[in-house]
Amino acid sequence: MIFDGFSRQLPDIDPEETSEWLDSFDGVVDARGKTRGQFLMLKLMERAHQLQVAFPATISTPYLNTIPPEQEPWFPGDEHIERRIRAYIRWNAAMMVTRANARASGIGGHLATYASSAALYEVGFNHFFRGKDDGLAGDQVYFQGHGAPGIYARAFLEGRLDEEHLDHFRMEVGGRGLSSYPHPRLMPEFWEFPTVSMGLSPITAIYQARFNRYLMHRRIKDTSGSRVWCFIGDGECDEPETLGALSLASREQLDNLIFVVNCNLQRLDGPVRGDGKIIQELEAVFRGAGWNVIKVIWGSRWDELLARDVDGVLLNKMNTTVDGAFQKYAVESGAYIREHFFGPDPRLRKMVEHLSDEELQSLPRGGHDYRKLYAAYKAATEHTGAPTVILAKTIKGWTLGPHFEARNATHQIKKMNKEELRTFRDRLYMQDQIPDEALDADMPPYYRPPEDSEEYQYMMERRRALDGSLPRRVVRAKKLELPADETFDEFRKGSGKQDVATTMAFVRVLRNLLKDEKIGARIVPIIPDEARTFGMDSLFKDVGIYAPFGQLYEPVDAGLLLSYKESQQGQILEEGITEAGSMAEFTAAGTAYATHSVAMVPFFIFYSMFGFQRVGDLIWAFGDIRGRGFLLGATAGRTTLTGEGLQHADGHSQVLASTVPNVQAYDPAFAYEVAEIVKDGLRRMYGDDPEDIFYYLTLYNEPFKQPEMPEGAAPGIVRGIYKFTDAPEGCRHGASILFSGTAQGAAREAQQLLAEHHDVGAELWSVTSYKSLREDALSAERWNRLHPTEQPKTPYVTEALTDADGPFVAVTDFMKAVPDQVARWVPGTFLPLGTDGYGRSDTRAALRHHFETDAPNVVVAVLQALAQSGEGKQEAVADAIARYELDTEAVDPRLA
Repeated sequence: MIFDGFSRQLPDIDPEETSEWLDSFDGVVDARGKTRGQFLMLKLMERAHQLQVAFPATISTPYLNTIPPEQEPWFPGDEHIERRIRAYIRWNAAMMVTRANARASGIGGHLATYASSAALYEVGFNHFFRGKDDGLAGDQVYFQGHGAPGIYARAFLEGRLDEEHLDHFRMEVGGRGLSSYPHPRLMPEFWEFPTVSMGLSPITAIYQARFNRYLMHRRIKDTSGSRVWCFIGDGECDEPETLGALSLASREQLDNLIFVVNCNLQRLDGPVRGDGKIIQELEAVFRGAGWNVIKVIWGSRWDELLARDVDGVLLNKMNTTVDGAFQKYAVESGAYIREHFFGPDPRLRKMVEHLSDEELQSLPRGGHDYRKLYAAYKAATEHTGAPTVILAKTIKGWTLGPHFEARNATHQIKKMNKEELRTFRDRLYMQDQIPDEALDADMPPYYRPPEDSEEYQYMMERRRALDGSLPRRVVRAKKLELPADETFDEFRKGSGKQDVATTMAFVRVLRNLLKDEKIGARIVPIIPDEARTFGMDSLFKDVGIYAPFGQLYEPVDAGLLLSYKESQQGQILEEGITEAGSMAEFTAAGTAYATHSVAMVPFFIFYSMFGFQRVGDLIWAFGDIRGRGFLLGATAGRTTLTGEGLQHADGHSQVLASTVPNVQAYDPAFAYEVAEIVKDGLRRMYGDDPEDIFYYLTLYNEPFKQPEMPEGAAPGIVRGIYKFTDAPEGCRHGASILFSGTAQGAAREAQQLLAEHHDVGAELWSVTSYKSLREDALSAERWNRLHPTEQPKTPYVTEALTDADGPFVAVTDFMKAVPDQVARWVPGTFLPLGTDGYGRSDTRAALRHHFETDAPNVVVAVLQALAQSGEGKQEAVADAIARYELDTEAVDPRLA
């Protein structure tokens, strides 16, 4: 680990005395051992504290580059050519945003972020980032979202994009457009990883690096040649997800992971830490978490000044100047810098008396210095045993001009006028490529060097040497051989006399899949420390819990049948109490078909309340990244989890799931429904024609005797609705009850009560997916609207219920908004019952009575619907309310 390199960058004013101290310490260690040496060091530190001699904490070093100049490796590239390439890319990136906003004011885009980070990327592109042309996965690079224009501009120089593409930046409707940020959903052959919202890429990058090791340890894919690079901003580090999983990376020694933090000291509205030092703060955080930290603060022209700093006065000034002041120096003249940074101390002023004001103003930050960055990247790639973070100091809006550089408003500036364009061009030394008359045109031009130019040839040769262009998303995964029907057969027969919850049924499905010779090795169970809650602890011993170093201890339950077994080849990813981390792992597994050309089948099972509600942004990103897999919301429903109450009771995850376009959301009632949905999901996501979709199933911990699967129900189960049972014969009135999940119990009991006491024969329909029914109906509605002269299409829910007896009452353990999704396509009076409001702790019966979803309330709802449709009487409703002793004065559950 590069540690405290500052001691080698300061001049030694008495080498003989220093040597005597070091020789003395060496002698003690040689004669008395390391323990004695450690004791003496601690006593010296204690005395230094007593004497008020400042000593840096081990998690923080002085405000200097970590790698001293004499340790910098030889830079292997042609720096002049690389700087020319960077200038062209920077020009095109800025022109793309400027032209877009000239055409459509307010279209947005960002000029300043890539301006500050161009060197960070170009050193990587020219010397480190590995592509996919060799058939391997290459490196996984998470590009900072706001820097996307620069990545497009490089692809333009390489010939991967043309001017029409660039002129459709943020104008995607109609094709050939470029998405605002990295979005695989919109550009599936270009972007690999969505990195906006901010904060999501760091946590997903950490778990991507970890999943790479998982694949290697399980001997599924050799990922030893892949590194994960994550580029983020210093302001982005305020997002909890950015720094929340750092300890995992160091704990598991993920030296295949490199963070590059673009420390331009500015967030969207102003300084990140105006009165502090964000680089020092982040160094402490990362070092404290066990990361290797490399600081790149000062450019090469500072080396000479530091060599002159015999009194440490310059170092002291660097250490005590806050970020807000550094930003002020970035926008001021050299005379101002001489007066305020160097001027107060005559020793500092003398140190720079040989430099002109212009030279002072151009003293560079390390994040713009190729040699400093190359040294940092090389050290990071060669480091073993821990992940590395590179903290690179830059200027936001660098070289864009005085109206942009380091200004608080620079993040929001989208346009450049002619004078600003001319200044920018001159700073890039592109007068030959962009003459003055070109700037007088309505639109400033792009520039791409000819293919026979030195710059183009150099750029392409470097990418060929590193296995091709990036970013690039390639899907090469072989089709999985899916399990036979026998894997699911047992669930169609019911459970006989045994009470079984759907969570238990799912665990049985999962166990069968894990044992399957065709697909078993590709199953990835992911659990956030709730396996015993979900009855999954039996899997520990069967397939093991993944641990990168194996199990280095004997568990306390080693002698028991269901012992806690960890293994380097373990299959279960038990992530601890972190839904966000588990979702990040789910993302890595669910995209392995593209990232590593290996199709994996993740099953992430979690407390349903802490899924969509807690990590909804990560779930949305999973849809963006075209992930595939199964999300299982266990202990679902607002009345099923009896004792946990408001915080744990989920009655809305199905509503939240309905907002994600490519999630297939199901609320199965029975074990055979769970099995059929999983079977169909495997077919759709991993079969002959795989779809970029994923599944969400809500599961319940309420056991009951599972019925047999009705004949012919399979198509309706996966499409969203099927008839569960006919109405009892001989009744005067007819109706239909639609149920989902554990509401099946109330529906089945209500069917009996209606027939026995109210002369109403009710059909029972199981609705497994209101979202699927709604999407089908919307598709039919759209087709009919756009094809007025053709035979209209009928929504599946309408078709299924056309011959059913109305009215229709729907009952669910979720909010009424779930069944309301299909209300207008139901052919008759429709009345939903659901669990709107906060949860409670009580028995299931009491809770269902409170939320008015128990059998008596279903009966009353059916009778009320009959009265509304003219087939019944209101007196019958009143009689039923009295019979079942319903409290008509109770507070509405929505308001309770």
